[in-house]
Amino acid sequence: MLKRNKLALSITAAVLGGSLAAPLAIAQEQALEEISVTGIRGALQDAVNIKRDATDLVDAVSAEDVGKFPDSDVGEALGRIPGVTVGRAFGQGASVSIRGAAPTMTLTQLNGQNVASTGWFDNIPVDRSFNYSLLPAELIGGIEVYKSSRADLNEGGIGGTVIVKTRKPLDMDANTAWIGTTARVGTISDDVAPEVSGLYSWKNDEETFGVLVAAAKEDREYVRRGTESDYRWSGDVAPTTFLQDQERTALDLTLQYAPTEQLSFTLHAMSLEMQADNTNTSLYLFSLAGDNVTCHSENAAGLCTSSTTENSTVANKTFNQTWGRKSSMSSDTFDFNTEYEGEGFRLSANVGSTKADGGTDLTTNFSHFTDDMSLWQGSIDATGKEIVINPTLDPSLTLDNYAEMVNPEGWAVASGPVEDEETYAQLDLEFDLNVGMLTAFKTGVRWTDHDVNRSKLRGVVTPEMIAASEVYSGLFEVGQHGFTAPKPNLDAMVAVTRDSIDRWVEERAGYSALNEENTALYGMFEFESGALSGNFGLRYISTDASRTQYDLDGTEAKDGEIAANIGYAYSTSTYTADYSDVLPSASVKYELSEDWVLRASASQTISRPNYDDMLVTYSGFADDRTDNQTQRFGSEGLQPMKSTNADIALEYYYGDGNLVSATYFVKSIDDFVTSEILINQQIGLADPKGGDNWAVETLKNAGGADIQGIELQIQHAFDNGFGVAANYTYTDADAPSEAFMDQLPLFTESSEHAYNLVGYWENDTFSARAAYNFRSEYLIRDGGYWYGNRMHDDYGSLDLSFYWYATDNLDITFEAINVLEEDDIQYGAASADSSATGMKAPLQEGFPAWSFAGEAVYQLGASYKF
Repeated sequence: MLKRNKLALSITAAVLGGSLAAPLAIAQEQALEEISVTGIRGALQDAVNIKRDATDLVDAVSAEDVGKFPDSDVGEALGRIPGVTVGRAFGQGASVSIRGAAPTMTLTQLNGQNVASTGWFDNIPVDRSFNYSLLPAELIGGIEVYKSSRADLNEGGIGGTVIVKTRKPLDMDANTAWIGTTARVGTISDDVAPEVSGLYSWKNDEETFGVLVAAAKEDREYVRRGTESDYRWSGDVAPTTFLQDQERTALDLTLQYAPTEQLSFTLHAMSLEMQADNTNTSLYLFSLAGDNVTCHSENAAGLCTSSTTENSTVANKTFNQTWGRKSSMSSDTFDFNTEYEGEGFRLSANVGSTKADGGTDLTTNFSHFTDDMSLWQGSIDATGKEIVINPTLDPSLTLDNYAEMVNPEGWAVASGPVEDEETYAQLDLEFDLNVGMLTAFKTGVRWTDHDVNRSKLRGVVTPEMIAASEVYSGLFEVGQHGFTAPKPNLDAMVAVTRDSIDRWVEERAGYSALNEENTALYGMFEFESGALSGNFGLRYISTDASRTQYDLDGTEAKDGEIAANIGYAYSTSTYTADYSDVLPSASVKYELSEDWVLRASASQTISRPNYDDMLVTYSGFADDRTDNQTQRFGSEGLQPMKSTNADIALEYYYGDGNLVSATYFVKSIDDFVTSEILINQQIGLADPKGGDNWAVETLKNAGGADIQGIELQIQHAFDNGFGVAANYTYTDADAPSEAFMDQLPLFTESSEHAYNLVGYWENDTFSARAAYNFRSEYLIRDGGYWYGNRMHDDYGSLDLSFYWYATDNLDITFEAINVLEEDDIQYGAASADSSATGMKAPLQEGFPAWSFAGEAVYQLGASYKF
């Protein structure tokens, strides 16, 4: 693994330091050309034209027609781009990594402005990434991925910047209308899931005023079946089924007014929402309980990897529990833009706001461990990447195994809302120049005010009893071994839980608020001279950060205080910090001939620390575990990670939309946020189970990291309607091991190898496409003791799509996603020697953590364009 690659960094130093000052003294960026496209070949040609015409290193995904994106999932579409990998969660592409950097180092923007985002699950860390599962593909006109930085791009993406583009009414024909519907069914989630979407765009005859409205709605049940290892209770292994009702709605509205050719006003609003209510039911098999267990092998962490359980009428009862959550997430964005083009200059101004709400509205739990529970008998093999369960006695459950009357577990009743909000203003001014090679000068200022709020509420309950038959109805499969159990009724569980709540109490340890006020100034020259073009400039950034929390200061508790609040102050404290920096950038494009293009770029970029790293988290107090006293000290004073980047690319364009290219890239990252973890620490607070004995994690800027790699790409369309597109990315990413609890020197969600293979055929009536996407293993870091960090096995998905252009206006589509039903396999990766860092044993090397059955999804759709 190379450290601080000398060749690439010398390129960077040369460009930034001035040895290329003569050619960089002149500048022009070629505008990205908008081309109307239809069909697979047209969309691929459009993406190639964007790449070719750009001065910088840009890749794109274009819609094949109005409402027709090349993939039904925006995240999946991005995964077709070289250097981009997608993290799949709960049936959808949710997170995006660029060139080996973590998803939190990807800046996602909507039409050039930031988008607020949260998750629906309150146990997931609060970060700066965008949750792509919110965004329906039908609303998108195209996506551009900037892999090299430039002074007029907003800061925040070490990996790269993703700009999602929506359509504008004055760019479209008057009275353009489109409506589509899709029915989806999966091999596991077998209920038919409907989706309806549509778009209407109008403008007046003078083409001075236009309105565009687009909307989409999807309602589906997502089912995930698999096995989760826990091992906290007698080596328990849990076949588990997660059920989620995903109701996604999206509305996009754009108003445009252009009273003259020089002046225009645009108002854009987008509202995204997903209701994500869910249950998670686990059947616990105790592989080490009782005297009738034989353990045949153990791993380095001391966990039994192969056990056999004899029949017993006394030991090895099963345990069953269902977590129920009312969850949702939303993101609302409003942007007002005005543009004016005068003689020799252009002015653009934006003001707007974006706000996201998410987290868990209500959490409840129903548990069952009675004398009538089924018995576990059989063998468990955990020697590979997946746990293999071979029962000799079926542990399936019915209502007869439960108590007749049940109640919600009071200790589990909670609410965890999260808010993310930003207000912004931006002004850009561009002047035409005629000074030697210099063609334009662009300057601007941007201001943002960003707030993140995370809360935790505990329900103080007097449990209401309810008949088990009221909260369970019928049977369903738990896990992937054919075991069954009563199916939970979430609405009934939530209703009885709400009736049980006497009052809500703020858990002061769970409250954190963060404010960031960011200011940026930039100046950028564009130049052109014959075959040479490019840009160079500087961006200045300044940030004021403040964090508000309840301090753990030993304050004497008032009567009736909940255990989780003991020792916490009753009023909040605020802490402040600030930083500033200057970020240079330069890009050069040289057209070696009509077909050959050589590019080079160098820049410095930043990614601000995750919000979760700037907040303080205390956990595990007064629960039922002796090994869960953890305290995490974030800091509002953390500096952003700063990366020095260089790229060099050689591209060959031939014919219409054909391309062969090779790119080498390198990133050298300083001020990586790292963890210092000390165990057996006394903090002045004694836990009833664990005493005053804590694992304390402190975050600071200390480490350096390196990423380098190559991207190879080919795209060719034959004259007979056939075509191919393929790309491969190799990434050598070396992160500081001390940055993570698992002590592994790996970037989050970074794969060493990734490739795409696409073949298609089309004529005027039919088209067909087969696309295979592969990425090698990668590390998932969800945070928290029980979810923690685990390695995801390599993953490959084969997707098929077929189109019948029945008439000039009517299209019929059939798509098959993950037809090979690739399983979702995750396993421990941390060394057994790292147990002192807080990684639970099943997440250490040599033990399978989670595995979920792969699902193929089939969807039939129709769309009509007026």
